Amino acid sequence: MTLYVGTPLWGQQRWVGSFFPPGTQPSAFLAAYSRRLNTVEGNTTFYALPSAQTIARWRHETPAGFRFCLKVPRAISHVKRLRNCQAETEQFAERLHQLGDRCGPCLLQLPPSFGAAQLADLDAWLARWDRSLPIAVEPRHADFFGAAEAAFDAVLHQHGATRCTFDTAPLFSAPPTDPATNEAQRRKPRFPARFCCANGFAFVRYVGHPDLAANSAWLSPWAQRVAEWLRGGNDVFFFTHHPDDTHAPALALLLHDLVSQQLPLPPLGSADAPTARQLPLW
Repeated sequence: MTLYVGTPLWGQQRWVGSFFPPGTQPSAFLAAYSRRLNTVEGNTTFYALPSAQTIARWRHETPAGFRFCLKVPRAISHVKRLRNCQAETEQFAERLHQLGDRCGPCLLQLPPSFGAAQLADLDAWLARWDRSLPIAVEPRHADFFGAAEAAFDAVLHQHGATRCTFDTAPLFSAPPTDPATNEAQRRKPRFPARFCCANGFAFVRYVGHPDLAANSAWLSPWAQRVAEWLRGGNDVFFFTHHPDDTHAPALALLLHDLVSQQLPLPPLGSADAPTARQLPLW
């Protein structure tokens, strides 16, 4: 069992001087990130499929033990809506295999309009998916939090997939007093979190309260649940978001610290990486 903690991206300029050492250049963001956290959401693949050369570079720049959790391209999930996309799906799976031991579970994010009427399309797509590649599925339609939830979960179970837990409650508990929070609340779904750990792993996306100090109260119960999953022999992939992600790394380190108070965990990062105390946590 391993706790993997990360953020939705591996770098932004505002992290330089806090999460990254002063003077870190964008070309070195991935290398620096992967020596401080041990996984990342690969949101870049939602928009474009990386070349084999890019995949090779990602492997070269990251240490053993690091995991990329790449998002299924929108050409598959949103444009073709899982229909008539076998060639694109096979090409994406090929890229995942090229990551080798850097490949973590991938994320299939369904469109907000993808509901119970399209469940057969999800069933058929997952039936063709390469079972050697773990996958988490994130629903964004009310059907899958209500009348069709059991059917949705049954499809995932049948094909060895895991339901992604998306927790936006901390974000929506805050008043939209700044542009970043207002925009995040406009874009993020507002459904109750479904706590799922299946097929040997959990995949959690946590969207934090804009006030960093407020997140301790939200993350402490999460740390207890994560520790239970780890004790059960499962891997946990936990991704922390923040309205504009400036402080997403601080939330990831906080979650790791809180879980480590529940059970022993190996330290994150290399010896020259900034510690949580050096980051602007509060």
